[in-house]
Formats: sequence, structure tokens, C-alpha cells
Amino acid sequence: MSDINLINNLWVILAALFVFTMTVAVGLLEVGELGMRFSNSLLKTLLITGTALFVMAFLGFNTAFAPTILGIIGNPLYNGIFLSGFSTSSPGILTGVWWSMTTQYFGTGLTTGTYFLFETAFASVTLALVGVVALKKMKLEAFIAFAVIYFILIWNLPAAWIWNPTGWLYLMGVRDFAGGLIVHGAAGIAGLAIVLKIWQEEKQKGMKTSPKINPSISPGWLTFSILLLWVGWFGFNPGSVLAFNSEAMVVVITTFLAAASAFLSTMFTQYYVTKTNPGLIYAANGVLIGLIIITPIAGFVSPASSVILGLLGGPLFVAGERFFNRQKWFSDPVGLFPGHLLGGIFGVAMIAFFTQKAFAAASGNANLPNGLLFGGGIAAIQQLGLEMLAVIIIAIVVFAISYASLCLIGLAMHGITNDYKNEEKV
Repeated sequence: MSDINLINNLWVILAALFVFTMTVAVGLLEVGELGMRFSNSLLKTLLITGTALFVMAFLGFNTAFAPTILGIIGNPLYNGIFLSGFSTSSPGILTGVWWSMTTQYFGTGLTTGTYFLFETAFASVTLALVGVVALKKMKLEAFIAFAVIYFILIWNLPAAWIWNPTGWLYLMGVRDFAGGLIVHGAAGIAGLAIVLKIWQEEKQKGMKTSPKINPSISPGWLTFSILLLWVGWFGFNPGSVLAFNSEAMVVVITTFLAAASAFLSTMFTQYYVTKTNPGLIYAANGVLIGLIIITPIAGFVSPASSVILGLLGGPLFVAGERFFNRQKWFSDPVGLFPGHLLGGIFGVAMIAFFTQKAFAAASGNANLPNGLLFGGGIAAIQQLGLEMLAVIIIAIVVFAISYASLCLIGLAMHGITNDYKNEEKV
């Protein structure tokens, strides 16, 4: 292994470890916002982590990242089960690199193990985001059954289409740097399928509205969780360069500046609207919305653009929260929909406005045109059309497969919800 490839592998392994901490940090975020009566969230996120590693190694890594079949899904037999089974000669295990990391494609020299660990960490934290709407309403065993399908098909199809260099949307020119759509947007769509199925079962039990879960702030846990998530994003975005170079350091700066700018913007916006101290919960959500918005575009923009994107995040989150809180058929106290769904899709759309070709090329995306704000013209408009096409297609596919899976799980388990009458019995 060359020195450059060795450094790239060490960098991405380190990034993967940062991302893995984020799954459990999401559990801490639930406890921080909802109180210790939701301590089972910690068990849930540990179960997600273990299930992700097992299922992705068994099959999911292939269906997302092996050479695709007609651009649709990775060949499930490409590398065998559990990363080539007992073989000692599979490419990328002891020698060589994973096929998409060769010079023909991304050219960063990552081994199978390194790339598997990195992408599995992403899959894991994505399902943790989905799970914030399950609360105590959804049976834990039903959620884990959903997780198996999620790590083989639901998360994997968007990843195969956009992050796999033979995926059909990637070949069309769609880009999503670190997962504004594949992680945050798709998590929100899968979450919508869960809350719809829960609401249908609640109506069958005679409920007129879905019981709301009210915040119960634990300041220490909430602060600790947002700190872990912010630090975890050091692996999430910069690691997505898939190489240790100058652009990876630019992505560190764009990520952290967007988070800080959105924090200030959210606090100011909420204070302007209510004329009261926004409190710790808006501080945490302000950091998060900035991190979410910058995720799909962090490797394509300048630090100054990241500040502007972060400042836009405050009004976006506050307006989105007010809209989603008016809905009576679900409870979303941790902010999956105004944060991850809305912020992720907004960030993807901003690719067509803020991209600067020099930054995009340095992160391995030389085919991206300049954004509209940097003279991209017709090419930027075409890019916007491609990104929005991807949003629509992935939203339909993720929702359909998620909802169908939940219906089948519900049939097998006599419903996916626990028996409860109000919040305290959830």
C-alpha cells in the first residue's frame, strides 16, 4: 500500500469512528429532550449499531456499494456474505482496494474494510434518525425487524443510485456530498411512513388524535448529545472526501461554520418571534440544522457560502417546526421533519446555487457546474432539476418500501404499536 493510500485509509477509519459515535448520540439527544423516561432510546441505538454492522456485512454493503445491476442495486453476490466469507484472496481484504476506490473511479485507495466501516456508520446513524419518531409507541421488536429491511434495501437503494459510481442517478449527474438526501431527507421520508402506520393503528384503537410526547429537558444530557453530534460531524462530512487532503480541511471549516451560523440564526429568529429566551432546545436544534443543511454541499462550497447557508437555517427551522407542530396525527418532539427532512432537502437544492467548481473538483466531483450565484447559468438550472428529480424519486421509493415493510411487519406481529392510552403509558 502506498503512503498516500495508507494515510487515506487511516483518515477514513478515524472518520468512521467519529460517525459511529453519532448513533448513540442520537439516543442521548432523545433522552436530553424528552427526559429519562425515554432511557430505552439508548438501548434502541445500541441495537441499531449492532444490527447495522451485522446486516451490512451479511448483505447490505453489497446491495449499496458493489457494482450495480443496471444501475439499480448493487450485486448482492459480488463480495459474498460477511465481506467475502472465509476467503483470503478477495480483492481489498488483505491486498488491493475496494473496486470503486481504484483509479478508474474515486481513486482514493480505500480497502474493503475501511470503506465498509465508513458506510456502515452512515447507515447506522441514518436509522437512528428515523427512530426518533418511534418513541415508545412502536414495539422494539417491530423496529428491529424494520431495521433488517432498512439495511438491505431501504437505505441501500438511494446509496446505490447516488453514492455508487455505477448508480443510475450518479451517472445522470446527481450529487449529494455526505447525505443531505441519502441520510437526512430519506430518514425523514421513512419516518413519515412510520408515523402514518402508527396513526392508522391509533385510529383503530379509537384515538381521535395521536398522543403528543412533550419535551422534558435534561440540560446535561442534551448538551452532551449535541456536543457528541457536532464532533461526530467531523467524521461525517470531512470523511466523505474519502481522502486526507486540503479539501478535507476545507470541509471541516464549512461544516463547523455552518453549524455556528445556524445556531446564532436560530436563536435570533426564535427570540424575534417570541421575545423570550429560546433556551437550550433551540440552541441544540440550531446547531443541528446548520450541520444538516451543509451536509450535502460541504465539499462543493467556500467557507463564506457555508456561513450564508447556516444563517438561512434559523428561519427555515423555526418556520418548519411551526408547520409540523400543527399536525395532529403524529408526534415529532425531536424534530425529524423540520430538521432532517426539511433541512436535508433544502441543502440538496442549494447545490445548484452555491457550488464553486474548484471546491467540487477538489472533493472528487469535477463534473459539477458552478452554482447560479457563481455564474453557472443553464448548467446550474439543469443541476437543480437533477437534484429535485432525485428528491422526488427517492421520496416515493423510500416511503413506498418503508410503508409496505411496516404493513408486513404489522401483520406478522399483530401491529407495530404498543398498547397505550396516553403519553404516560406510552
